[in-house]
Amino acid sequence: MSSNSSNTLPLNENNLGSVQSAVLKPNYIRSNLSAGILHIGVGNFHRAHLSWYLHRLMQKNLAKDWAIIGSGITKYDVKMREKLKTQDYLTTLIELDPKGNQSCEIVGSMIDYVPVEKNNHKLITALSDPKIKIVSLTVTEGGYFLDENGKFNINDPSIVHDIKNPDTPQTVFGVIVSALKNRKKNDVGPITGLSCDNLMQNGNKLKQAIIGIAKEQDLELLEWINQSCTFPNAMVDCIVPRTGEVEVNIVRNLGIEDQVPVSHEDFRQWVIEDKFCKGRPPWEKVGVQFSDNVHGYEDQKIRILNGGHQILANVAELLSIETVRDAMKNEMIVKLLEKIEKDEIIPHIKPVPGYTPMEYFELISARFSNPSIQDTIRRVAFDGSSRHSGFLVPSIKDGIEHNISIIGLSLAEALWARMCEGTREDGSIIEPNDPHWEKLNICAKKSKDNPLKWLGQLEIYGDISKDKNFCDSFSNWLNMIYERGVENTLNEYLK
Repeated sequence: MSSNSSNTLPLNENNLGSVQSAVLKPNYIRSNLSAGILHIGVGNFHRAHLSWYLHRLMQKNLAKDWAIIGSGITKYDVKMREKLKTQDYLTTLIELDPKGNQSCEIVGSMIDYVPVEKNNHKLITALSDPKIKIVSLTVTEGGYFLDENGKFNINDPSIVHDIKNPDTPQTVFGVIVSALKNRKKNDVGPITGLSCDNLMQNGNKLKQAIIGIAKEQDLELLEWINQSCTFPNAMVDCIVPRTGEVEVNIVRNLGIEDQVPVSHEDFRQWVIEDKFCKGRPPWEKVGVQFSDNVHGYEDQKIRILNGGHQILANVAELLSIETVRDAMKNEMIVKLLEKIEKDEIIPHIKPVPGYTPMEYFELISARFSNPSIQDTIRRVAFDGSSRHSGFLVPSIKDGIEHNISIIGLSLAEALWARMCEGTREDGSIIEPNDPHWEKLNICAKKSKDNPLKWLGQLEIYGDISKDKNFCDSFSNWLNMIYERGVENTLNEYLK
């Protein structure tokens, strides 16, 4: 079908029956669904992951009382709500496999979206509803207000505001605490907090934020949360690029006008602790794994996949490579990734059922190379200040502690510092790509003459900035990058 919009139908409930048969559609009556989950942060990942798993249950005539109400507190959420509301909260998912095949599916598990407002009253009210049994989140790994030790930063100005103004919170955690206060007061029962972010022990981190605020506001509420609410740790995995014109045109060619379609790879994994205080959907029926060893799975995934993304993204940005798949066509980058992973990351990972750490690396290497996925280097490199500290620093710490090489990891950090200087090797400008870009950029420029300035960012590096071997290795690499260029430096490492 032509991509001319005159041949397309707007995606909404009324037009579902007219969508061509090649597209999988909800086989359930959406007006019969009722909400059980409120999700904060309705980005692409959520709609390709939690939302899809729930939709698949509904296709089996299950979980009809676990539909999703979307919500958020940012400007992004305002726009997302407007777009999704016009299409009755339906999303087209485009699955792309490495052979170039694509299949499309319309997901209908979301049925509403809380209006976004400054004081967050509507969100607090929605979360206080007894029907809601799970609050799930995708607020990114940088959204948990963590200090350099991974502890909740109670002194952050936004958190201080929420502690002092419980009725007009600014953060998602302040909102949840206010809603929990209502639930306790109105005797409607506790709630499960389910983080779907790439964060080690994400459930523990979520609980840490909630009880951190509650402790300063109401000790009885704190005790009730500790006794009644649950915060399962979870590992989430699926590569979901940002949406662009390519994705919009794919669904347009199928006769669908979807403002916010989502593309994703043909791989998903979700491993969760089975700790749900008010029940849960039977997700195991659609492939979700429940395990007491979520930490093992998340350690493997976060270090090998997410850490690997950072290793290749920073060097690819410096070499003006725009997508992950193109970075994986660069022999030097592939060798860099393989050497660091095999020598300095995989030795610290304990095997879990499913894949050995080496098999898992081979799997993610193939996934990064998927020619059908338009995953941009810019997306993967975004928020390095959270991602390096969460994904690579733990392996550096282990290397120091166990006397295993950290030469490659210190090179990865030097490449990031060089990237944050704000120019590529060809002299073109790297646009700001981190919530703390200005600070990183200033520090990177100072580090050109004094590399240790970069490692002085204790919120990222903590104690490892005091390790002489790491400092010497990092300084050596950064000096070499500036003196001899990125490619010559990589060749030196790969020798």
